[in-house]
Amino acid sequence: MLDGLQKAYEQEISPNGKEIIRQLLMNAGIAREERVPMCQDTGCAVVFVDLGQDVRIVGGDFYEAINEGVRKGYKEGYLRKSIVSHPLERKNTGDNTPAVIHTKIVPGENLRITVAPKGGGSENMSAVKMLKPSEGVEGVKKFVLEVVKAAGPDPCPPVVVGVGIGGTFEKAALLAKEALLRDLGEKSKHPDIAKLEEEILTEVNKLGIGPQGLGGRTTALAVHIEIFAAHIASLPVAVNINCHAARHKEIVL
Repeated sequence: MLDGLQKAYEQEISPNGKEIIRQLLMNAGIAREERVPMCQDTGCAVVFVDLGQDVRIVGGDFYEAINEGVRKGYKEGYLRKSIVSHPLERKNTGDNTPAVIHTKIVPGENLRITVAPKGGGSENMSAVKMLKPSEGVEGVKKFVLEVVKAAGPDPCPPVVVGVGIGGTFEKAALLAKEALLRDLGEKSKHPDIAKLEEEILTEVNKLGIGPQGLGGRTTALAVHIEIFAAHIASLPVAVNINCHAARHKEIVL
């Protein structure tokens, strides 16, 4: 992300945009040096688990172990607690649990855990739409641009745009979030999708929203797209936006 911001700083032509990116880089440097959050919104703890099919978990509840890790991490790291136990009653849990956990069974005897704290500002700007298959590529482009344009300054651009295409209603949303886990600018392994990523990124940056929504050519640093098989009658598309504070940590056991 820092490399992406530095490149954006060099290419940005808007004086306001350039100054904002400079401040974001300075803020990130301070956060790294002093080991403090680069943004006060330290997010909902979203955890992706790749569980090897030959792994056996012993000694307690695996999900509770993850939640205990989140509980300790947010307390010991003095991170903001942002989770409410009931979405309507809005009472804070006080320890940022429960985490949102996605588990995938994979071959092998390893356990891969990826933690991706997701801030509310960018998450709130995400959307899913069930397109008609006849809308095709142009329909996908139009929808992604509509979502980013409607988001405007709210997700704290420059952003990373995760897009999920295919599957079902919920699968598309998960694909979009998984797309954000890729290294910034890492292209899709599918040549046509990699081309689509570039095309959408170009169009997004023509919107002129710019850094923090104050104008410029750097609205997004990257567009990442993941795809999955779909029903003959469906073309689900999801957009999950990540702010410039894209924080991911992975460990393999």
